[in-house]
Amino acid sequence: MNKLFLTALALVASFQLSAEIKLHQLFSDGAVLQRGQAVPVWGWADAGSTVDVSFAGQTKSAKADKNGKWMVKFDSLEASAEGRNLEVKNGSENLSVKNILVGEVWLCSGQSNMDFAIKQLVKPTREKEYMPLAEYIKNEMETAKDPLFRQIEVRKETTYGKELENINGDWAQVSPETNGGFTATGYFFGRELRKTLNVPVGLIKCAWGGTLVEPWVPMPKYQTTDELKAFYAEEKAKLEKGSSWWTPEKAKALHEKKLIEWEAKKVAAKAEKKKFNQRKPRMVSDPAKSNRLPSTLYNGMIAPLVPYAVKGAIWYQGESNSGYQNENYQRHFTALIEGWRTAWGQDRLDFFWCQLAQFRDPAKSPVDNDGWVNVCYQQFQTLAVPNTGMAVLNDIGEAKDIHPHNKIDAGKRLALSALHTSYGKTDHVYSGPLYKSHKIEASKVIVQFDQVGSGLMTGKKVLLDPVVETQDELKHFQIKGSDNVWKWATAKIISKDSVEVSHPEISAPIEVRYAWASNAKGANLYNKEGLPASLFKTK
Repeated sequence: MNKLFLTALALVASFQLSAEIKLHQLFSDGAVLQRGQAVPVWGWADAGSTVDVSFAGQTKSAKADKNGKWMVKFDSLEASAEGRNLEVKNGSENLSVKNILVGEVWLCSGQSNMDFAIKQLVKPTREKEYMPLAEYIKNEMETAKDPLFRQIEVRKETTYGKELENINGDWAQVSPETNGGFTATGYFFGRELRKTLNVPVGLIKCAWGGTLVEPWVPMPKYQTTDELKAFYAEEKAKLEKGSSWWTPEKAKALHEKKLIEWEAKKVAAKAEKKKFNQRKPRMVSDPAKSNRLPSTLYNGMIAPLVPYAVKGAIWYQGESNSGYQNENYQRHFTALIEGWRTAWGQDRLDFFWCQLAQFRDPAKSPVDNDGWVNVCYQQFQTLAVPNTGMAVLNDIGEAKDIHPHNKIDAGKRLALSALHTSYGKTDHVYSGPLYKSHKIEASKVIVQFDQVGSGLMTGKKVLLDPVVETQDELKHFQIKGSDNVWKWATAKIISKDSVEVSHPEISAPIEVRYAWASNAKGANLYNKEGLPASLFKTK
């Protein structure tokens, strides 16, 4: 074996042992980087090797750790609509990522009303009156084009006890060919930012339909209070109990047994000429892969994004929690916001969410306990967390569709909060009226509001038309006295920021509520800027 051959063999072996330099998938062609703050860029290479990263006139170097991970941080970048390359060098290897913009980056998360893509909202609506919304969105999908407005979607992943490091997905820009895949709520939010800020906007779509808030909370956050610790421990115990019996073989055997029983019932029903509506059994999946377990969605979908520089997050979720832990929604939602902020370690991670829209049959009488209402109220209470905001949607829902089509106004209202809080645009009203305080004067309750803008009014919203002021009486106020029986109340605006509430049969009122229903159709308290008041109660 000659010396030349041995040298060549050694060279081949060295190439085989060398790890190919790799960037996190967020830093792929077409990415949008956050302006105005330090920008981490990271990836993987040979342990101990030096990586040089260049962008926008800056070059930063880092050494890969024992696991091969490296990270650099660019100094604050200015917004740029020019597509530039991100260059990475590791020894003799070079990597170039093309068409990188700098602007505003927002994380878009939650369940189906954030997950729903534009293409899912262009189908015929369940109620004909909402078809103009579907037609509007269809036209937007087929015609909108904006190379400076982009999205990357995080693939749905769930892991228990381990945080993933990377994602699958590619950046896409707004165009008729790709618009259908954009998060509808996020799209109309981002469109408003593009109009007002005139800088590139990037959305990170990271949502999963039907999910609870608890799986999105980081595990370390569950260890910060006794209450959260106890909840996490209880859910972990349930998982371990559910997993103790599960194997693919046992799950298959159980499924086959249930199928036989189901078929027998079906045959019997047919023989007796009875309807058979029982669903066909499904195989029980691995409990450890459930997307309902605490922290599993954070581990699989949010953790891999950290610490990509973002301005903030928008959130549309809560429908699933209306039937689970709704009395604890504020605590768990607050834990999520605080947990994400800790994970990112940013001085600021602004957070804005949609209060649930109305759903189901309109309320005909006052209802005491409703999970949907409980979530809405606790979303309102979460406004106590600094640098947050809420888009009230109780005038743009659909009784027969949990996925209301008016994501246009939902996005606009989220954007109003972001433009005010995140970008200092103080020349506009960004919220509807919010309960501030109340006082009882004999048989009347005087309720005072914040965020009244130019003043309170009664209003009406029709599809995408601006809210118009009406002379109608205020609706959906409720009042109760010492007998604890709720009654529809008489309410009237008595000043720029106050409403008087009463009932002729109640001489000593003790509490007032507004829009306290899963569908408070007809609730009509607005400020003069056309933003609806949130539901509230005075106790």
